[in-house]
Amino acid sequence: MSTTRVPVWRPDDHQRPAPAKPGSNEIYRPDVLETIEIRIKELDQELRELSLDIHAHPELGFQEVHAHDAYTAFMVKHGFQVTKHFHLDTAWQATFQHGSGGRTIGINSEMDALRGIGHACGHNLIGISGVAVACAVKAAMEKHSISGKINLLGTPAEEGGAGKVILLNKGAYEGMDICLMCHPAPGPVGSVSLTSCLAVQKITAEYKGHTAHAALSPWEGKNALDAAVLAYNNVSALRQQLKPTTRVHGIFEGKDWAVNIIPDHAKYVCLVRAPTAKELKEVLKRVLPCFEAAALATGCELKIETGNPLTDIRQNRALGGEVANIVLNKYGSIDYEWGIKDASTDFGNITYALPSLHPGFAIPTVVDGGNHTRAFAASAATIEAHNACLDVSKALAATAMRVLTDDKFFEEVQKTFKEDQEA
Repeated sequence: MSTTRVPVWRPDDHQRPAPAKPGSNEIYRPDVLETIEIRIKELDQELRELSLDIHAHPELGFQEVHAHDAYTAFMVKHGFQVTKHFHLDTAWQATFQHGSGGRTIGINSEMDALRGIGHACGHNLIGISGVAVACAVKAAMEKHSISGKINLLGTPAEEGGAGKVILLNKGAYEGMDICLMCHPAPGPVGSVSLTSCLAVQKITAEYKGHTAHAALSPWEGKNALDAAVLAYNNVSALRQQLKPTTRVHGIFEGKDWAVNIIPDHAKYVCLVRAPTAKELKEVLKRVLPCFEAAALATGCELKIETGNPLTDIRQNRALGGEVANIVLNKYGSIDYEWGIKDASTDFGNITYALPSLHPGFAIPTVVDGGNHTRAFAASAATIEAHNACLDVSKALAATAMRVLTDDKFFEEVQKTFKEDQEA
């Protein structure tokens, strides 16, 4: 039996985002959603300018100085209490409290770009989405006299630096009842994706050998590059016995290499990915011996370093259901196929720590122009991408408001989080 895949949104498509099921279900507190929509419309041009400013000044992880200053100035301007350099030099916090008591809505804004290709993962859109959600929730809390707190974090170094994991370990997420963010990706027109992502572990295998003249007396050397190449080939051989849902990919690094010298230093840096944190542990048991065998075969010393492990995303089903209902009725469609399902993010660890949601949202992309390409960086600056970002932000803000106002709904959020923990 064949299946038909919905085509990807392309820049020259005439179709525009539209609700897949308008009026099909009741929307919780439509008056609150109207307030959210009005506020985001008021901020539209400011958010567009902020997004393009961040896009024009790409910065690597932990170096997001311009982004830090631009976002914190924006949040101060719009009535938030801001803490600059929050736990990390380029992290920041913007909070707002209305009334007494109430729940705390956590939100994340990412900032970093990719080396050489700029904002090719659309973090300029992720950043302004966090700002839009926070400002819209603030407006709704004030107009409808709803008590609660907003805690927006500017999170550095998602691209390989595990910035959120560092902030989590430093206590930055304490007190949050939920946490929300979103992420752009290729997908069908107007689609919001509730897929998960892959858990990932970075491994650096560093080999140390002994130099020698590569022609005169190569037998005197111990070739560290050979060790790295063998490790690479060992992993390649292992792939036949790994599930298709697993990913292992890496690069070589070296220093002071010359064609006439046996290399005495080489690194094989790789990422190991699997659908869940539990599965990742099992895959690692098979991958690590590949590095050890290479050292044994070449007589080189081996040092293995591992970074912060990142988990898969546990999309909270109650939060996801609310976002889905709003999107289907007001803005677009829902899918469980696109998003960043075969990539990874440090937000996964947040979803293991507290009830959270990280929907993907489609933006128009060219063929072979998905995330981490120069073409995607160009896509992330388009007006269509901006509008799609604001639509999903409205749904996230409305979901946050339901958490603040509907006790039974919040109980369901907590229940589904607990069920995921026990699974």
